[in-house]
Amino acid sequence: MNLKLIPGNAQADGPSKVGERSYLRLAAQIMELVRQGEIKPGERLPAERVLAERFDVSRTAVREATISLEIQGVVEVRGGSGVYVSQTPGRNPVVTPFMPATEPGPFELLRARCLIEAEIAGQAAEVRKDSDLDRIFSALTEMYEQMDNKEANAEADRLFHVRIAESTGNSVLMQMVTALWAQARGPIWTKIEHHFHTPELRLASHADHQRIFNALLARDADASRAAMRAHIERVITEFTQAWR
Repeated sequence: MNLKLIPGNAQADGPSKVGERSYLRLAAQIMELVRQGEIKPGERLPAERVLAERFDVSRTAVREATISLEIQGVVEVRGGSGVYVSQTPGRNPVVTPFMPATEPGPFELLRARCLIEAEIAGQAAEVRKDSDLDRIFSALTEMYEQMDNKEANAEADRLFHVRIAESTGNSVLMQMVTALWAQARGPIWTKIEHHFHTPELRLASHADHQRIFNALLARDADASRAAMRAHIERVITEFTQAWR
């Protein structure tokens, strides 16, 4: 494979459009390599690290770009082996922006949640009422009881986080968390969860949530903040583990 990567930095491409997502640009650049025959059907894509360095993007942008191409059938993800160009990617494949260019990708959302929800958990620990704890614990219990039902478990997970925001008594914070979770939808997010949202991940998330709840129960703002941050950072790590 004679790989001539197309530059992806702002100097080569000119100023990027306001709000344009780096993973969408990268998906188009990888597609161009396929069109030009520089990566042929059946060949494995370069490692995420190599693509990230050559195109001057983050490895999470590479992950999102790869998944957007997988959804379109341009590449195949083979667990434990890598990412390969499909044998029949199409005569004139075109990158379809599954998410509007001004909307965040999954990892951008997770990082925003890490910052915002950690502080919300710290605030909640200081001001929550016993009735708030009852509602939070109800969601936590539902998560455990629905461990084998992915959709029901995910809804209880969402409700757990919304209830914590609600316990601050600040409607703006609750609306922010609700809006962040509402954006965690769409084909790219669904595909990431398909690859990485395993029963083991759900069990680990439940343990994380139990630690968060315990810190809220103890009215320990620092521990609540740290537990929430550790939980979301662990999810990011799980979703970015190597395919090869």
